[in-house]
Amino acid sequence: MSVSLTLLVTAGVLCAVGGVLILMRALSRILIGAVILGNGINLLMLAAGGAAGTAPLLYPGVDLTRVTDPLPQAIALTAIVITLATTAFLLAMAYRTLRVTGTDEVQDDVEDRRIALRAQVQEERAALKERRAPRGHRPEGSRAAYRSERRRLRTVLREDRALQARARDASGDLWNDILGEDPDDVLDGRT
Repeated sequence: MSVSLTLLVTAGVLCAVGGVLILMRALSRILIGAVILGNGINLLMLAAGGAAGTAPLLYPGVDLTRVTDPLPQAIALTAIVITLATTAFLLAMAYRTLRVTGTDEVQDDVEDRRIALRAQVQEERAALKERRAPRGHRPEGSRAAYRSERRRLRTVLREDRALQARARDASGDLWNDILGEDPDDVLDGRT
């Protein structure tokens, strides 16, 4: 089976360019990247079918070694339909985002970042509590170090909440929008 090197190189370049464009933040570039990547994949599928041969119609007297494999062509046709549907969806999403926000840039998900940061701070706080010895065996200065570390962790959370408040519309409640509530304070009964 012989495959055109030009076809493989073209397919590889199209897949690489499409992959890079899909990783961009602008939805218009993601849309173009999806179309280019779909075309590159289609070329790879057609290259997998091998060299061109006779039509895949099976009737008496046909040499089966010279018939073209129809499966890659059928898969490429299906991929074209899927690429068209994906393109329509991405185009609608880009248009809607442009109308709502005024830009087609994909924004960071602030809520996911907040949840990950809170989990990290909770792990650090738990490790800090484990390092702290029982009351009778505590060295001098340990309580002050513990409190300063805990204050540092609260500061990290409050800075992230301030970033969140700038990233979305604030409700006007300063405590919840910027400072937020510390779950440990609620559990300790301090609020």
